Amino acid sequence: MTEVSALEIHLGSFSFEIQQSICVWLCLCVIFAGFFIYAGKKIDQADPSKASKGIVYICEEALNLVLFIVNTNLREKTKKYIPLFGTLILMMLVSNLIGLVGLQNPTSNVSFNATLAITMWLMIQGNAIRKGGLLARMKELTEPMVLLTPLNIIGELALPISLTMRLFGNILAGSIITMLVYTLIKAILPWGVLGFAFTPFLHMYFDIFSGVIQTYIFFTLASFFLGQQVAEEE
Repeated sequence: MTEVSALEIHLGSFSFEIQQSICVWLCLCVIFAGFFIYAGKKIDQADPSKASKGIVYICEEALNLVLFIVNTNLREKTKKYIPLFGTLILMMLVSNLIGLVGLQNPTSNVSFNATLAITMWLMIQGNAIRKGGLLARMKELTEPMVLLTPLNIIGELALPISLTMRLFGNILAGSIITMLVYTLIKAILPWGVLGFAFTPFLHMYFDIFSGVIQTYIFFTLASFFLGQQVAEEE
């Protein structure tokens, strides 16, 4: 069976492709939208005097996970940003783990990662400008001395690049290594069947551990820099 890597759409003489990773992300958007609508209704109907169970319990644990990642950095502003960060954290976590079912990880697409990283960066810069104005933000880039302005600008621009390449590199590398192992197993059959004893450990690291830790790092860094602009100084 031929693996489908992209969806081709033809409109008359015009045609374009949508990568499988983007199709997977769009499907996840629809699934999560339906899940959140359904979960919201269940939460509204839940009795607060009784112990949570089912989907309500799952949502509470998901909220605790999100708070664990962003609450330390956003502090009193956490409630304002929890819908955005909560949705993206859960969706990225599933995106990083979806390779376990044979689908392409959306986060293995550098364009997708760059879009998400630039969105975080623009939100950080927008809040920085809103806090003190454009002139105040420009003045921050000249501190502690004017000579360091180019380095400060490079440091600001390095954030979206760092977020993009760290996530892309780790997720793609895991996918490639796992694919090479399965290719090797297939090439040296029947002896290659012994390799299946080691593949669960590869998936545990590259698909599960790496996927979880990269989600944590991405949003810890994003919430840290955002918190510097929106959270009150202690």
